[in-house]
Amino acid sequence: MSEERSELYQNIVDGDFDEAADSTQALLDAGLSPGEILDGHVVPAMGEVGNLFDEGEYFVPELLMAAKAAQEAMAILNPLLKQSGAERQGCVVIGTVKGDMHDIGKNLVAATLEGAGFEVVDLGCNVPPEKFVETVQARGGAKTFVAMSALLTTTIPQMKATIDALAAAGLSESTRTLVGGAPVTKEFAESIGADGYSESANECVAVAKELAANWL
Repeated sequence: MSEERSELYQNIVDGDFDEAADSTQALLDAGLSPGEILDGHVVPAMGEVGNLFDEGEYFVPELLMAAKAAQEAMAILNPLLKQSGAERQGCVVIGTVKGDMHDIGKNLVAATLEGAGFEVVDLGCNVPPEKFVETVQARGGAKTFVAMSALLTTTIPQMKATIDALAAAGLSESTRTLVGGAPVTKEFAESIGADGYSESANECVAVAKELAANWL
């Protein structure tokens, strides 16, 4: 591992978001392509962060700091990746469902997906089914993951409402739905017809990658 790679990799693992942008720019200045930085540095670093969380060495605060560091890197890389036409893992439209203003879990999942190589369109909180539909339609039929988060038991019915709205708009074939959040269970996800369910950001990446391998 080169010194430059070690710096960005370690910035992300350590959650050193103040230095992550400079480390990313240093790699670009050294001649690495945006895709090489993403695949060779950001993705493996976020993978290690996920493993540390799974092993009980990292907790939510560490995950959030690592995610912020990865976001600092991606803020530089994303425009360059789009310009170069570099292939991504896939596109994920993500949001906290209508009636729910909680965003910590959603933000963590969004950052982890982005750090894993997915293009992420974050719609924020209190997102009605119609907004998910409009955003997917704007992609012109491109295959799209729709990820929904909820923290309140009173808002999880909006997940089914969104899945139903996507179907009514004729978007079932071009979308795969992912759901998660404290009150969401695997059984609930299956009952509403979601394509994937996860309990953590790292698991969400694994589920999305598995679905992508058989779909994109």
